[in-house]
Amino acid sequence: MSLSTAITIAQSAFNTTAAQTAIVSKNIANAGNADYSRRMALLGSTPNGAQVVSIYRAQNEALLKQSIASIGQSSGQSRLLSGLELLKSSLGGNDYETSPATFLAAFRDSLQTFASTPGNPAMAASAVSDAGDLANAISTTANAVQSLRADADKEIAIEVDKLNSLLADFENVNNAVKSATAQGQDPSEALDQRDKILKQVSEIIGISTVTRANNDTVIYTADGTVLFETMPRTVTFAPKAAYDATITGNKIYVDGVPVAAGAGANTTAEGKLASLLQLRDDVAPKFQSQLDEIARGLVTLFQEGNPSGVPAIPYAPGLFTWSGGTVPPAGTVVPGLAATLAVNPLAKANPMLLRDGGFNGVVSNPGGAATPDAGYTGLLEGFIAAMGEGMAFDPATGLDGSSSILDFATSSIGWLEQLRSTASTASDNKSALLARTQEALSKETGVSIDEELSLLLDLEQSYKASAKLVSTVDAMMAALLEAVR
Repeated sequence: MSLSTAITIAQSAFNTTAAQTAIVSKNIANAGNADYSRRMALLGSTPNGAQVVSIYRAQNEALLKQSIASIGQSSGQSRLLSGLELLKSSLGGNDYETSPATFLAAFRDSLQTFASTPGNPAMAASAVSDAGDLANAISTTANAVQSLRADADKEIAIEVDKLNSLLADFENVNNAVKSATAQGQDPSEALDQRDKILKQVSEIIGISTVTRANNDTVIYTADGTVLFETMPRTVTFAPKAAYDATITGNKIYVDGVPVAAGAGANTTAEGKLASLLQLRDDVAPKFQSQLDEIARGLVTLFQEGNPSGVPAIPYAPGLFTWSGGTVPPAGTVVPGLAATLAVNPLAKANPMLLRDGGFNGVVSNPGGAATPDAGYTGLLEGFIAAMGEGMAFDPATGLDGSSSILDFATSSIGWLEQLRSTASTASDNKSALLARTQEALSKETGVSIDEELSLLLDLEQSYKASAKLVSTVDAMMAALLEAVR
């Protein structure tokens, strides 16, 4: 080997070691970056020694796809759970102490106390006050349900805008990947960015991907609609200005195809959008219908006969009334009734009407309005008994269509708690699956500091060997020049 050849080999070794060191340094710098895939220099033999011929980016397509799917499932389940937790908090938290069922039981107890001392005006006032608390709890909860729907609608609009922005970014990055691949350049940076965007997209809407020639990627929604192919498909949504029980929210469309809402406590939703639709259009409306039926039950149970006795004239509300001012038909939900439920103002002015009747001119007390019997309890006992007797409820509420109002109110809370509890367990399971998937992917594509530092030590030895070779050549050149002199 000539001295010039030795110098060329040493120079090549320096260049190769420098390139490898730069890659190792970059890996170490990104050790905590979950969106970075480890790089490795692939060497090839040449007449002048080893050289870096390409940069290999660690990847595992199967685990990446599983991670993206798990992100969507976990995101959807988590968003559903947070909505259910918000509903629970509107009812007082863990013990549901401000739920209609709690106030209904308290009101029943007040009626029983009043019935035991029917001549006590203070007990009458207390019972009417508890009735007011009950009506307020139902209307407040109904308003909270509609606020949840309105907030979900607003969040949908925000997430749709974010999704469209991410798809636009994905188009630019995907084009960069295709261009670098076609030209034989290293697309690693663009691939990292593309994978990061895919993860962000999957948090919003469930997706699957297919990779074609030149690393071109096509994105489909969970139900098979094309979300991106060469260019992004338009995702559209028109939010509502306000919500009440009679308003139905608008759909989300991907290239004209509606996005399906999630279903079940262990939701089928992948991504936030499907869960938000489920909360807005399924969970909240069903709970609203249960509140409406509780309110309708109260108006019905405490109604008062018509004064003329003519069958054509309907019975009128008594202690409890609402904006409609009538006694609704039995067994049918009246959307929005709960939001306007209130105690009859006449009861506040004269609490003894609860004992004697007379809200609609029909006095039940045998002593009449002028000289009522202070010991009369017939009406009160009838109310108490009726609260424990079966009545017809709309089966569309998802609860028993024939039960007492007390049992129906309790079942409503049980329905919500079972839904929340199941959703919580499912959220824990899906979060655990996501964590394990990401851990497995990290082991395959992430940076190990120990491995990189070990490789750095090897490169240091390689550099020392190359430096020794240069030093030896330098000494031989000096000896040769000395000999020539």
